[in-house]
Amino acid sequence: MRRVLLIAYQFPPVGGAGVQRAVKFTKYLPEHGWDVSVLTVSNPSVPLNDNSLLADIPPQTVIRRAKTLEPDYRTKQSVSTTSSAGGKQRLMSRIKQSIRKAAMLLLQPDPNILWVPQAIRQGKQLLREIPHDAILVTGPPFSSFLVGASLSRKAKLPLTLDYRDEWTISNRYWENKSRNPLADRFQRYLQKRVLRQASMVIATTQRSAEALSQETLAAGHGIPVRCLYNGFDADDGFVQPTHATRPPDARFRLSHVGTLWNLTTVRPLVEAIEQLSRTQPDLSAQLEVEMVGRCTEQELATLNRLQGLPCTFLRREYVDHTAAVEVMVNADELCLLLSDVPGAERVMPGKTFEYLATGRPVLAIAPPGEMRDVLHGFAGVAEFSPQDVDGIRAHLARRITARAVGEHYSRDVSRFDRQQQAGELAEALDCVAASSETKGRVQ
Repeated sequence: MRRVLLIAYQFPPVGGAGVQRAVKFTKYLPEHGWDVSVLTVSNPSVPLNDNSLLADIPPQTVIRRAKTLEPDYRTKQSVSTTSSAGGKQRLMSRIKQSIRKAAMLLLQPDPNILWVPQAIRQGKQLLREIPHDAILVTGPPFSSFLVGASLSRKAKLPLTLDYRDEWTISNRYWENKSRNPLADRFQRYLQKRVLRQASMVIATTQRSAEALSQETLAAGHGIPVRCLYNGFDADDGFVQPTHATRPPDARFRLSHVGTLWNLTTVRPLVEAIEQLSRTQPDLSAQLEVEMVGRCTEQELATLNRLQGLPCTFLRREYVDHTAAVEVMVNADELCLLLSDVPGAERVMPGKTFEYLATGRPVLAIAPPGEMRDVLHGFAGVAEFSPQDVDGIRAHLARRITARAVGEHYSRDVSRFDRQQQAGELAEALDCVAASSETKGRVQ
C-alpha cells in the first residue's frame, strides 16, 4: 500500500458541498491501494458543520489538525455586514469596510492564509513520523495549495493539485471578495509558483481542465491535467427507490439543495414563478417551492419575493447530508441553477451528479456550457437558459397540469460513482508516484 497526504481545510466536522470530495476520496482510496493521512484545521472559520460526514471516514485514517489564527466565521461576517441606519451606524459601517478592505488586501490569497504556518509545521512533523508517497491538496481555499507546495519541496514528494473551483473564477465571484489589481497580480504569481511545484493538476470539468492546462503552460511547467468530476456515493441511498409514492392530490414539489450566491442565482426561477402566479394563479397554488441551503443576502431578498404568491414556499438553512439526500429523493423535480456570467461554462455544481442519481426529474436553468453538455441525453432533464423566463414558466405549468408527482427515471450514472472515481484518482497518483521514484533513482 502507498500512502498519500491529503491536505484539506474543509474536512469533517466542517459541512457544505466542498467537503464531499475530500471525504469520499478518504473513504474509497484505500480500496485502490492508497492509505490516506489528512492534514486539516482544528478550529475552522466556516459557516457550516455536518457531523454526519464523520461516519464516512475510515477508522484507520491518520488525521492531523493544525490551529488557524483566523477569527471565527461570525466575527468575519459582522465585519462584512454594513448598515444604512443613523450617523453612528454609518460610522461603524465605514470602519468595518476599512477593516475588511485592509484584511482582504493583506491576507493573500485568502484569510485562511493564517492557517498556513501551523499547517506546514504539523505537516512536516507528520511526514517525518510516517513515510508518504505523494501529496494531494484540494482547494479552495487556495492558501492550502501553499501548504502543499511547501511540504512537497521540503519532503521531495510529488504534488497533485485538486481544483474544486478555478482560482480565477473563485476570486471573481466569491461572496465578500473585493477585487484589487495589486492583489490579482500577486495571486497570479502565487498560482504560478504552486503550479511550478506540482506534478499533476486535477479539475472538476473538462473545460476547466483545458483552462488549467493553459495556466500550467503560462507558468512554464506543462504538467498533466486531468478531469475528475464530482459525483455521488451509492452508499448514501441515491439509487435505492425506497421513497414512498406521494398522494396524487399533493402539491408539485420543486426543490433546490445547495448554496445560492453569485454563481447560482435564483432570479430566473423566481421571475418564472411570478409570471405563473399572474397568468395562472390556480396552477401556482398547486406548486410547492422548497429551498434548502445557505444563501447570500441578495439571493434571500430575491427568494422573499415568493412570499405572498399563491405557491407554497418552504425554506430551510443548511441541513446535514443525510437530510439533504432525503430532500432530493422526495422532490417531484430538482432544480439546478447556474448564472449566465463569464466562466460559468466551465463550472459544474456538485449537486448535479447527486440529482441525476436520484432518478428524479431535473430542471436545469443554466447557460450553454459543460453542465448542460453532461446533462444532455439523460432522461427526465429539462434545460433552459437563465434568460428564458417564459420557457421556464411554461415548463412548470406543463408539469403541474400533468400532475407529474413522484416520477422516477432509470439512468446509467455509474461513471460518476465516487468509488469508481477514487479508482481513477488512485491511477493518477500511481503515475506521479512512479514518475517521482524513477526521477529519484536517476538522480
